Amino acid sequence: MSEPNTHLRRSKRGQPVVAYISSPSLIPADIIPSNPLYSRPTRTQDLFEDETSDLDSLEHLKTYFYQSYTRSSKAPSARAPARVYGRAARPRQGDVDVPTVFNVGDTALVKTGSRVPSVAVITAIWNIDGEDFKPKAPLRIRVHWFVRPSELPKIRAKRDFYENEVLYNISACETLSPSVILAHCAVSSSPSKAITIPEDATSDDLYCRQAVDPMRGLYYQFQWDTFRLNALARILPEQQDQSANWPDDHVWTVKAATVARATTSSRGDGEHPRKRRRIEREVENRSESSDNASEDEFEVPLNDVSDEEEDVLGADEDEDEDDVVAELAPRTPSRRRKRAGTSTPRTPRTPRTPRRAASATADTPRRRGKDTSLAQPTPHSKAALRRRKKTALAVRPPPPAAGMLDVIDEGVAQELGNDPWLRAMHVLHVAARPGALPCREAEYGRVSHAVEELLEEGSGGCIYISGVPGTGKTATVHAVVRELKRMAEQNEANPFAYVEINGLKIPEPAAAYGLLWEAVSGHDAARDGHMKISAKEALRLLSNHFSGTARVGPAGGHACVVLMDELDQLMTTKQDVVYNFFNWPTLAGSKLVVLAVANTMDLPERVMSGRVRSRLGMVRINFQPYTTPQLEQIVRARLASAKLGLPADTPEVIAPDALKFAAMKVSSISGDARRVLDICRRTVELVQSRGRMARTEDVKAVIKDMQNSPTAAYLRELSFHERLMLAALIKCVRKEGVEEIRWSEVQHQHLVYLNLLSGGNADDDRDPAPARRPTTDELTLVLESLLASHALIAEDGAAVARKPEGERRVALNLEYAEVERVLGEVGGRPWRNALNV
Repeated sequence: MSEPNTHLRRSKRGQPVVAYISSPSLIPADIIPSNPLYSRPTRTQDLFEDETSDLDSLEHLKTYFYQSYTRSSKAPSARAPARVYGRAARPRQGDVDVPTVFNVGDTALVKTGSRVPSVAVITAIWNIDGEDFKPKAPLRIRVHWFVRPSELPKIRAKRDFYENEVLYNISACETLSPSVILAHCAVSSSPSKAITIPEDATSDDLYCRQAVDPMRGLYYQFQWDTFRLNALARILPEQQDQSANWPDDHVWTVKAATVARATTSSRGDGEHPRKRRRIEREVENRSESSDNASEDEFEVPLNDVSDEEEDVLGADEDEDEDDVVAELAPRTPSRRRKRAGTSTPRTPRTPRTPRRAASATADTPRRRGKDTSLAQPTPHSKAALRRRKKTALAVRPPPPAAGMLDVIDEGVAQELGNDPWLRAMHVLHVAARPGALPCREAEYGRVSHAVEELLEEGSGGCIYISGVPGTGKTATVHAVVRELKRMAEQNEANPFAYVEINGLKIPEPAAAYGLLWEAVSGHDAARDGHMKISAKEALRLLSNHFSGTARVGPAGGHACVVLMDELDQLMTTKQDVVYNFFNWPTLAGSKLVVLAVANTMDLPERVMSGRVRSRLGMVRINFQPYTTPQLEQIVRARLASAKLGLPADTPEVIAPDALKFAAMKVSSISGDARRVLDICRRTVELVQSRGRMARTEDVKAVIKDMQNSPTAAYLRELSFHERLMLAALIKCVRKEGVEEIRWSEVQHQHLVYLNLLSGGNADDDRDPAPARRPTTDELTLVLESLLASHALIAEDGAAVARKPEGERRVALNLEYAEVERVLGEVGGRPWRNALNV
């Protein structure tokens, strides 16, 4: 009876897969397999992802398994092609026709998306034959991945590695084409193979002493040589068994033996004897149940070094005491959360799973695993939401108040001296970043709880954060990310990659694809610069990565946190950018967490289409404008940090009444914390030369000067289209990242803003809805008026006259912040939202 031809969507969330390679065709003469060992009817798992959709039935196909294959020198190799000078070039010494044989159990270098080839062990070799079947590759090569230290998540607990060290991935297999197998490499667990000098390290002589779970950041002591021999010994009997499961990935998947004895460094000297006996008894019981449940499985003792093995694994004797003692699947490893301010010696304990019902005791043997043929729940399904509600983490409080306002480091404090006015001006600057934000504890807890929950579950999700400008949205998210980084570096949270995408700092919304692909692929932009990849190619790679068609190699099995700031600027006509970023987290096991920050609460309902809103999810956090007491508390907290280390009799720099007046003035208009900080900083700067405390009269004078400057008076007298052109130019400057903008782009943005901002001032009727769109000549007259008043400057001369009119470049000749502020005050809320002020 043939197997039902059901197309299976094989999720590869935790299994890194090669990128940039899509089953290329090769000349069959280059690849010569050995004699077949076994044959059976073809299954869907035997095919490449892009082959399943081309077949209607698998009944006429047959799969043949082999022990090895031979590749001639014509096949691709790891060496770069030689340059040819003159009519001919002499062959290199390595180009002689010497066939290369790859056997099951050989370790090899594999071409992936990373700059350095990845490492894998060949676990199976097979071919598919049948009528009218055109294979995409002559053979299928099943590999199990190793992980280089550079392929681990960037944000993780720091560990020391040897120069040629690789780590065995606990359960990451993939089917590849022979074209990506570059060459043999040697992997050994002998300490004599470890290299500490970078100049002595080579790409094909590697050392393996640990296994790793990249998603959870757990490391285990591991003997590769012993594990490989046992795996090959299990494969040989299966080759004679026609009913065996071919290929058998479980043979190469590491199973955890019970932790019979913890490492010496993790034991506390003051451990109670009764507690030690109870723990040893529990471990003994678990060992018996594990042996009964899986007697036929080869188990690797992890974090359990016997006296005979201590000499062999001497390189691990100096491991940190904070290393996690855990188990591998089928038992879920656990991570013990550290308490702030406590440092007790670690004791050997039975690992537990924190997110599991209490009925799953340590003495009960667990099931082999879930049925992979069943569809897993999506992040927003009812089952996932119920489970998330039951296992919700306690809300993590913000960082302790003792160090939350250390905005003055030692170097700056020495430079400023003991002058309280200079210190106050420093901490009141909007660029000064405190450790935590006052009056945002509730929002911090909600954001931290949502992100930490998704990271612990290993699932994806989207969190929409909204609020008017200056309410601490981005600063709160940055504080949450800093705390999560600290937790990951101390092994208190799962490791992850992080990327920040600001809509005002990229030339176009589609450029966000390239930034996300750099984070997903593990590219080090600080060391190697940004990747030279088009937005279209990055979108294709990301789509294949999250859909499971093609992943990025051993670097792509962990979570990724994305901060999409200024989401309003990423909206396009088709809304395809925001749709893709909101759709990818909904895919099962994507492990993509998107933090979308926007300046308008009703942006999804007002701008986004239905398909985008449906992907946004239900986690929405709104930041309300600051009230007068909250603004006072923010300023007082910063002024208190400025007085740290000063004598007790240091005078105050601003009176309480003056501070309250400034807070009331700002809260009645916008509630923008940046505005009140700017007012207080200018007030302190005004009274610094007089050496006295700032009073309410000084605050009133500063506010009057800020509102009645010559630039502000000029901008208030401009016509609607003149103000609209200035707003359009500022928008183009933010989008392009340069100050000189083509005139054609300014015209286009002017017309875009026309329908959005006309009639936006509810106080008067100075901005009525236009009866028609202005012509190009009329817009040119508006430009000439602004040029005559020197508000704008433009290219001029004979060379410019020969250019098309739209290629002429213009630039703003006024202070950007002042123009944005006044236009926002004159135009009202719609103008402030458009200008992000």
